[in-house]
Amino acid sequence: NKKWRRMSLEQSIKLAVESLGANLYDIVSTKAHDRNIFRVLVTAEGGISLDKCAEISRMISPILDVDEPMNGEYILEVSSPGIERKLRTKEHFKASVGEKVKVKDFATETYKGELIFADDQKIIVKTEFADEVITYDSILSAATYFEW
Repeated sequence: NKKWRRMSLEQSIKLAVESLGANLYDIVSTKAHDRNIFRVLVTAEGGISLDKCAEISRMISPILDVDEPMNGEYILEVSSPGIERKLRTKEHFKASVGEKVKVKDFATETYKGELIFADDQKIIVKTEFADEVITYDSILSAATYFEW
């Protein structure tokens, strides 16, 4: 007797996004002006158009009607992560090699520089002083940044 495991909301959204030729980058629940925002960040080869965001939004709305996030009181936003984005998963780091990053570790050191390497254990950030090897378990927060 096999038990059917209910697919997680994130998996359902990921499949819907991928069926439309895009990739799920992240899902962020946040608050803005006393309103709950359920933000779905997507990427695609060659970028994401507003039309594609609208298409994805229409595709995942019914999924959210069934499995309501944030007690059903939310606004759905579908967008691309933008130039400056949070790096939370190993996949995020791997996809950002070659970009400028700012990494804070638990010892509250901040490293700024180019992300030159990322694997399943660690990243290497080329700062103006040295190539800093940082393990994932020591990272408090990280984001890409853009220098004008």
